[in-house]
Amino acid sequence: MVGLWTTPAAVPRSCDAAPVSDTVHPVLPAATPLLADGDTAVQVGGVDSTDGMLVTPADGRVTALLRGLDGSRAQRTVLADAAREGLDPATVTGLLDGLRAAGLVVDLDAADLLAADSGPAAAERTAAERHALADRPARRRAAVVVEGATRVGTPLAAVLAASGVGRVDIRDTGLASAGDAVVGGLTAADEGRPRSLAAADAVRRASPLTDLRPLPVEASPDLVVLARAWAASDPLVAGLHRSGVPHLVAAVRGETGVVGPLVLPGRTSCLRCADLHRRDADPRWPRLAAQLTAHEPPPSGATVTCLLTVVTAALQVLAYLDGSGAPATLDATVELRPPDLLPRIRRWPVHPACGCGAAPAGRVRTGQ
Repeated sequence: MVGLWTTPAAVPRSCDAAPVSDTVHPVLPAATPLLADGDTAVQVGGVDSTDGMLVTPADGRVTALLRGLDGSRAQRTVLADAAREGLDPATVTGLLDGLRAAGLVVDLDAADLLAADSGPAAAERTAAERHALADRPARRRAAVVVEGATRVGTPLAAVLAASGVGRVDIRDTGLASAGDAVVGGLTAADEGRPRSLAAADAVRRASPLTDLRPLPVEASPDLVVLARAWAASDPLVAGLHRSGVPHLVAAVRGETGVVGPLVLPGRTSCLRCADLHRRDADPRWPRLAAQLTAHEPPPSGATVTCLLTVVTAALQVLAYLDGSGAPATLDATVELRPPDLLPRIRRWPVHPACGCGAAPAGRVRTGQ
C-alpha cells in the first residue's frame, strides 16, 4: 500500500501520470532521505517543505529497492529484481508511479548514463548530477566553445560540463599565471602551463567524460561564450555574427561581473549595438574602448564575484540550450557589482544605426 505524505507547507502534485516505458531508468537521488516511521513504514523525502511519500508496509526489501534506484537499471530490470526478492511487481510499479507523481523519482534514458559503464570512480563522480539531466537531451548533443580560460571562463566550462553539456571546447593561446587560479578553475600549480590545457584538466576534474576535443574547422558550435574581459570588442565577434553563431559575454570587468548580452544573430541586439549605445552616451567611447582592448588585462575579480558570474552565465547558457524560455540576457546584460553583488539588468535595445538585421522590438524565445 502506498500513501501520499506531505509537509503542511507542501502542495501535492497530481498523481495522474502518462504510461511509463519499461526501458526508462528510474533514479531516486542518493541524497533523498529515507526515514523509518516505526517498524513497518518508510518516509521517502518530505523534508524542507517538499513533497514526500509514506510507504507502508515496508521492510528491508523495500528500503533496498528504493536505495537501488540509481539509474543503472531499466524499470523492467528493477521489477524483475524486485520479484526475485518476493515483492509484487504491480505494487512496485504503483510505488514508482507514486514517487514520480511526487517529483521524487526522475527517469533517464541510456544516453544519460554513459558514466555508468566507465568504472566506479567516474560513475560515483557523476552520480549526484545524473538525476538533473532527465529530459535534457539538447545538452548532451550541444557543443559550447568558451573563448578565454579566465577566472570566469574555466570554472564556467567546468559547470557546463558537469551540467551535461556534451562537448566543451576551451580556447586560449596564453600561459597560466598564478593570478588565474580560482575555485573550480585553474590552480596555482598550473602556472606556466598553456591555459587551454590547464583549463581542460579543470573540466575533467568536474566531469571526467565530457568531450573536450576542439571542434573541427567546418563545424559550428551551438554557442560561444566570450569570457575575456573585453572580448565584446574582439574582431572574433564580427565573424561569429556573420556565421550566425549565438554568443554570450561572461566576464569580470574591473570588479564587476557582466553576463550578456546573449546575441542571436539577426534576431536580437548585437554587441555592436551596445557599443553604439555607449558611443551615443559618451562620444569618447571608441577611443577609450581601443585602449581597453589594446592588451590583455590582468586577472581580476574577487572569487565570490567570479563564481557568481559563472553561475549566472551557466543559467543563461543552459536555458538557451534547453529551449526552456527566453534567457534574461537577450538584449540585456546582468551586472553583479560589489559589495552587494545583487543582479542589475541593463537593457541594450537594437541600435537603429547598427545594421545587424535584428528587429527593434519584441522578445525572442529560444526553443531549439
